[in-house]
Amino acid sequence: MTPASAQGADRAALERQARYGEAVVRWRDALARDGRTVVSAALGGATRIFHWRHYPAGDVYDPATHAQYFYHAHPPQPRAAAHGEHGHFHAFLRARGLKPDARPLVMPELAIAGHPSSPTQAAPSAPAPAGEPDAPWIHLAAIAMDRAGQPLRLFTTNRWVTGETWYAAADIAASLDRFGIDGEQASALDRWVTAMFGLFRPTVARLLAERDVAVMDFRRRRRGKVHVLEDPRLEITSSTAIDVDAEIRRIAAALRHVA
Repeated sequence: MTPASAQGADRAALERQARYGEAVVRWRDALARDGRTVVSAALGGATRIFHWRHYPAGDVYDPATHAQYFYHAHPPQPRAAAHGEHGHFHAFLRARGLKPDARPLVMPELAIAGHPSSPTQAAPSAPAPAGEPDAPWIHLAAIAMDRAGQPLRLFTTNRWVTGETWYAAADIAASLDRFGIDGEQASALDRWVTAMFGLFRPTVARLLAERDVAVMDFRRRRRGKVHVLEDPRLEITSSTAIDVDAEIRRIAAALRHVA
């Protein structure tokens, strides 16, 4: 039998997820009442998306939480086309947004972005905001979206994709509840992105763990002869399809079966 304390912890976590689920629907519906979708809100009304460009320009950044996100699209790719993907949101925490005891991962291949001994890197996907020009960034996950503005899947990436400083999955997962852009000036879109990471927090934590397994497996299979974090052959490190309404129903059902 599950101890009462564990049951209570499960209920508390499920109730938090349920509240985030309500927020996802509330802000999605608020955008719809204005004739917008999550994607059209991200594009700021633009009818054409330019590949690689960040939307909105300069990203969205919260100096109180050190959370950051942007939306963009790649040139057409078979993988994205197969999923009906239009573009995706990348979400980050700056290092000061992590729990204080989190430290960059130490590997034979240095995990610190920009270190002199690291390979030459392409321009990072997450430029530093004006408030924290020197602060390392940590990628949490990305939310792939379809053209109608519905989320399709969550995925994680290798370091070279974002130019981040690499932290172990457990350290990032322990800080996921710190991601949020919900101050007084936050938009409906900001609140939707925040709520999505609350609703799917366990899923993101699992994907981060799978990311680390994929990276180390890739490295072992090549006997450590490649700089795994910079190897373009490894791009998507974990991925899963998501359905907001189904997740909300799953949480509601789970709540009916816990004390």
